[in-house]
Amino acid sequence: MAGNEISIEPIGSKKDRARFVDLGRAFAAREPHSVPQLRSEQLELVDPDRNPFFGHASHQFFIATRGGKDVGRISAHIDHLALELPPEQGMGPGTGMFGYFDAEDEEVAKALLAAAEEWLRGQGMTHVLGPISMSIWEEPGLLVKGQDHPPTIMMGHHPAHYQGWIEGAGYEPAKTLLTYDLDIQKGFPPLIQRIVQSGERNARINVRHVDLKRWDEEVAVVLGILNDAWSSNWGFVPFTPEEIAYAGKKLKPLIHRRLNMIAEVDGRPVAFMLTFPDVNGVLRKIDGKMFPFGWISLLKWMRKPSGTIMRVPLMGVLKELHNSRLASQLAFMMIEKIRQNAVEWLGSTRGEIGWILDDNQGMNAIADAIESKVNREYIIYRRQL
Repeated sequence: MAGNEISIEPIGSKKDRARFVDLGRAFAAREPHSVPQLRSEQLELVDPDRNPFFGHASHQFFIATRGGKDVGRISAHIDHLALELPPEQGMGPGTGMFGYFDAEDEEVAKALLAAAEEWLRGQGMTHVLGPISMSIWEEPGLLVKGQDHPPTIMMGHHPAHYQGWIEGAGYEPAKTLLTYDLDIQKGFPPLIQRIVQSGERNARINVRHVDLKRWDEEVAVVLGILNDAWSSNWGFVPFTPEEIAYAGKKLKPLIHRRLNMIAEVDGRPVAFMLTFPDVNGVLRKIDGKMFPFGWISLLKWMRKPSGTIMRVPLMGVLKELHNSRLASQLAFMMIEKIRQNAVEWLGSTRGEIGWILDDNQGMNAIADAIESKVNREYIIYRRQL
């Protein structure tokens, strides 16, 4: 019947972007453990005039309709910086991406994926990775393990059946991303404690808090280390100066000096660790709405996020130190300082580390050494066009 036909509509106006975001919010609201995000933040992420990602990306948003009802959405996009990377790092020439994937059923899912693929093929792409919504630094991968508990800050959350729909459309896993759950109330094993204590006695090493009075400078230091430390990683795309400034502005309200560290050796910054209190706890309470009174709860929480889960989304050590004893020592020292501050200052009981690539032996070894356990898995899929 004509009324049951699926129509895929390319959209781009401000009004339609709002429709695109609200459709995603409606799908998320169906999931028992999903956390409503701030709508204003979601609108900003898909606005080419506000998100600097679009300064080096081409894109097309699509909405699926059936019988006059919106039944799915998807983005197709090309990160032109990713095209310049070596293919062995997962991207390189011919790499397109899809993201913001939601669908009412498998028929809709296949139609949306086909539309994204057709657009990418028309742009000269030869293969597609996804879901990546939309920068690799935002929400990469499809959640395939961990739907039974709420996501933490900046973590995607997807229903289990999406996995079968994407794989049924011919996609194969390209990379698995892991997050680790950690009981931060108990101290680390004796071996790790001895490594930390040895570092504390080393006069060359200084592990310090970030300096919020020099925030812009500190952001440049951190992301400079990140661009070097991660430059050989699968899926790495460097931050541009515009994205560095944007990230600094967006992240500052979540930064507490006691929870974020820079490690120096002989006075030179060589490593960092960022830790964000999990704002999702308060967003769930206010249903993702700032008004009329949600902003009061959010502001109070931001001043002192007591009892909150701590998430470590980013850490890095300069590449010259990779595979050295010093690199792991600096990591353990920063983790321990942050762990102590989170417990003593905020009464936190849990931490979460990730994402970590499943084949990143160094980081997975650190996660194992501090007795953390995998609590979420994400897959980035790949398909030839």
